[in-house]
Amino acid sequence: MAGQDPALSTSHPFYDVARHGILQVAGDDRFGRRVVTFSCCRMPPSHELDHQRLLEYLKYTLDQYVENDYTIVYFHYGLNSRNKPSLGWLQSAYKEFDRKDGDLTMWPRLVSNSKLKRSSHLSLPKYWDYRYKKNLKALYVVHPTSFIKVLWNILKPLISHKFGKKVIYFNYLSELHEHLKYDQLVIPPEVLRYDEKLQSLHEGRTPPPTKTPPPRPPLPTQQFGVSLQYLKDKNQGELIPPVLRFTVTYLREKGLRTEGLFRRSASVQTVREIQRLYNQGKPVNFDDYGDIHIPAVILKTFLRELPQPLLTFQAYEQILGITSLPLAPLELSREPHALPGVESSLRVTGCRQILRSLPEHNYVVLRYLMGFLHAVSRESIFNKMNSSNLACVFGLNLIWPSQGVSSLSALVPLNMFTELLIEYYEKIFSTPEAPGEHGLAPWEQGSRAAPLQEAVPRTQATGLTKPTLPPSPLMAARRRL
Repeated sequence: MAGQDPALSTSHPFYDVARHGILQVAGDDRFGRRVVTFSCCRMPPSHELDHQRLLEYLKYTLDQYVENDYTIVYFHYGLNSRNKPSLGWLQSAYKEFDRKDGDLTMWPRLVSNSKLKRSSHLSLPKYWDYRYKKNLKALYVVHPTSFIKVLWNILKPLISHKFGKKVIYFNYLSELHEHLKYDQLVIPPEVLRYDEKLQSLHEGRTPPPTKTPPPRPPLPTQQFGVSLQYLKDKNQGELIPPVLRFTVTYLREKGLRTEGLFRRSASVQTVREIQRLYNQGKPVNFDDYGDIHIPAVILKTFLRELPQPLLTFQAYEQILGITSLPLAPLELSREPHALPGVESSLRVTGCRQILRSLPEHNYVVLRYLMGFLHAVSRESIFNKMNSSNLACVFGLNLIWPSQGVSSLSALVPLNMFTELLIEYYEKIFSTPEAPGEHGLAPWEQGSRAAPLQEAVPRTQATGLTKPTLPPSPLMAARRRL
């Protein structure tokens, strides 16, 4: 990972934060003071970073250097709505550094410092304040925005005049040369490109094309934003990702009859907090949140943040062609528990053919998910979520193009394909025919042929008579044809 110390070990007490390379020690400035850099572009989205841990790591890093004079270089570029800490965190961080206590074990060394011999009357409660504030000799803010300047002016009355004189703004990296040993600085490539772009605009030249920064290595316990293969390798070969299994199990037990399941949203802060807990390998008890819609949102978020969609990029064009398949003669569904309806056998066959091209792992996870959504649709008299409604929610969480976003015209076949998977789950994911008939891949003869009853338990009979539901758009289309 660019920006990460190659010697950084996973046993580092703050590895979960240090791996991002947000803080770096970059030699000395021209006055011999140690330089610490803080790069906002290295901060991941808020749900992937515990900001309290970031604060502790900042203190941990500074503790190694602040007994002597030091300088901080703050690269502002890259701070945005997705990764910036909350105002409340900034306030708590200021209080943390301003509090009048601290680790007193280093006090004897501090007092023995020649600078303090004449100030031996300095009381112990002032120790923390002295180290972090007085020994900071310069704070260089590189690429400041108008917002940060306005914010600084607002906070000025709360900050001492002496400290305010330490803050210096630099619009371009070149301005650092006279203050620092520039070649020793650890400047992220993103900041270098941004600075070049600013210089080009200032000189009237066309800026160079931007490049996507290299991905950062995930935590060993990472659950969101990593591949199915990574999750399998980190979970003793288990094919069903833990987040998917936990949320599905919880919703099966407590949420199948919740009206509007998967339609409601949840607090962004709560979702990020749960993601952070999962990514850190900590347990999550959804009962603590008192909202059945939270695990539903977490399930959708997990699917949406996969590096590659569950149905894979390769299947995208095939799925768009599902509407071009001709309709075969219609036949009544023979499932005794199914609602009265009809099906297009050719489109169902088309779905099965598309699924045969999926990697085995993707197929197993998709079958597990569709079995659950099928169970949800069978309780639609209570939850109002039939296969059509569920398809509208999950379609774009299961498949998207490798470049850009899906067009409005693509939504119809994507949602239709998803609805077919849910509505005709037992037919599409049933035990395949003999390998010779349709040229099934060898792996389909094994794990895919497992009895569905084991993977997807049926909903217990309730004894309630279900009235006929209004047909979904897909069913209505079948009847018209």
